[in-house]
Amino acid sequence: MAHGDITHIDIPVSDLAAASGFYSALFGWRIAEPPGFEGYPMWQAPNQISGGGLAPRSEDFSQPRSYVEVDSIDDTVALARVNGASVLMEKSPISETSWWAVIADPDGNVIGLYEGVTDVDA
Repeated sequence: MAHGDITHIDIPVSDLAAASGFYSALFGWRIAEPPGFEGYPMWQAPNQISGGGLAPRSEDFSQPRSYVEVDSIDDTVALARVNGASVLMEKSPISETSWWAVIADPDGNVIGLYEGVTDVDA
């Protein structure tokens, strides 16, 4: 994937097991909890490209969130701020080789940022 590509979509759910069954039956998604990501089932579409996770619904995570791959979260966050965005979550590690952050655009749309490589082979 390249800078600007949507790389991941998280879907907030109340019941991980029920949601896994629902999306698997509805869309044929392969859903599994890779080692190191227990409690966070990840889905992969039949095209083997599209994917994301099923994450616990919370007060601050109630709508699906797309993550955009960026070359540098630091640079992208700085540019986002200059252009009127706010940072909801600063850069945080996912693994030794990947990071994420969350911003809100000037209209309040929440967008995740992703940088790096995460090995989640199940």
